Amino acid sequence: MDEHQQVFLRDAMRRMNLTRDALASRISVRRRALDTWLLPTESHEFRSMPDVVRQFLTEIMARDTGEEHAQSVPKAARHAFFDPARPALLSVDQFNRQAIDELFQVVDLLQPIARRNKTTRVLEGAVLGNLFFEASTRTRVSFASAFCRLGGSVCDTTGFTFSSMAKGESIYDTSRVMSGYVDALVVRHPERGSVAEFAAATNIPIINGGDGPGEHPTQALLDLYTIQREFSRLGRLLDGSHIALIGDLRFGRTVHSLIKLLALYRGLRFTLIAPDELQMPKSIIDAVVSQGHAVETESMLNENLAGVDVLYATRIQRERFTGEIPEDFAPAFQVNRAVLEQFCNPHTVVMHPLPRDSRPGANDLSTDLDHDPRLAIFRQTDNGIAVRMAIFAVLLGVDHLLARSMRDATWRAPRNVGPNDAVFAGFD
Repeated sequence: MDEHQQVFLRDAMRRMNLTRDALASRISVRRRALDTWLLPTESHEFRSMPDVVRQFLTEIMARDTGEEHAQSVPKAARHAFFDPARPALLSVDQFNRQAIDELFQVVDLLQPIARRNKTTRVLEGAVLGNLFFEASTRTRVSFASAFCRLGGSVCDTTGFTFSSMAKGESIYDTSRVMSGYVDALVVRHPERGSVAEFAAATNIPIINGGDGPGEHPTQALLDLYTIQREFSRLGRLLDGSHIALIGDLRFGRTVHSLIKLLALYRGLRFTLIAPDELQMPKSIIDAVVSQGHAVETESMLNENLAGVDVLYATRIQRERFTGEIPEDFAPAFQVNRAVLEQFCNPHTVVMHPLPRDSRPGANDLSTDLDHDPRLAIFRQTDNGIAVRMAIFAVLLGVDHLLARSMRDATWRAPRNVGPNDAVFAGFD
């Protein structure tokens, strides 16, 4: 079971809310030993965890959490974030912390496939329909890649021009017809609530790939998973952390979903930095405050970033504006090396949902951070494959088959995908 000990240990840290140092102390082992147990199996420094340690930790978890820990991946029946009769992922409102932990346990199990060291065919014969009525590169290809890595195949369509909806077909008819062709649908649409309309017309799994200025639940899940992995490396807990969200918080659906997920944790401090015209909707702020978190709104980058644990930048959603787009705030909201050096600490995690506007003078995440190890944007996108694979596996009811279905990949994959990836990018 060596290939699954990382899943076991990560799940233990999540359920018991412990850092690596705290877990090592709790089970009376050296931190270095714990690190070697958490490494990918292909690492030359990887070591198998002794059976006695696994048994000891299982007993501690049962006593502390009041539940027996599964020795392998969770059974499909354990997942509580969707209705088995009509499986769909439409909103992060479907999740509580237990559901997140269960999903992330499956994500951990799938990391060897995302790293291209293992393969599986649990979805062989299944077909995914990618219906993207808005332009997309990363999200569309990421969903397609995740489905293919589980053994399925993909049918793509992009834009209204190539859709029967341009001829006046209703969402209901489109959804029902496509459901006869494919086994799952990922839908991106420019109107808030539109993906829920697709889900109402079918019993096959529907996943929200972004509904206008509404939500982007899978992006938020991969962002949260990335934050947890970065914090694990840095020896931090998400509870009590300081999160800064910067840029277009009014139309940015990624931050709408992310702040809702983060609000499930305890004692967070949120700093929302945006022009007055683009601040977070009041209804979302009020909901976060009602859950006991501190929220402060700012209109410029300054000392409010001091001590921030996560800096999450977003681009201006120009396609959402109905009137003239103000330009005067663009340079003031660019996150660059000078901002980090002046206001942040050496361990701030810098994130962005992408795409970022890399043109000179843009109000976005600067390219002068590309070689900075604090920049986690490519680790975010890499994590997206495993997260979306886990969502497909759970919604299609094959997650209990994953552990025994994996085989070694027959091709050679690079340890780090990009030549500029941080040294710790492959460190688990």
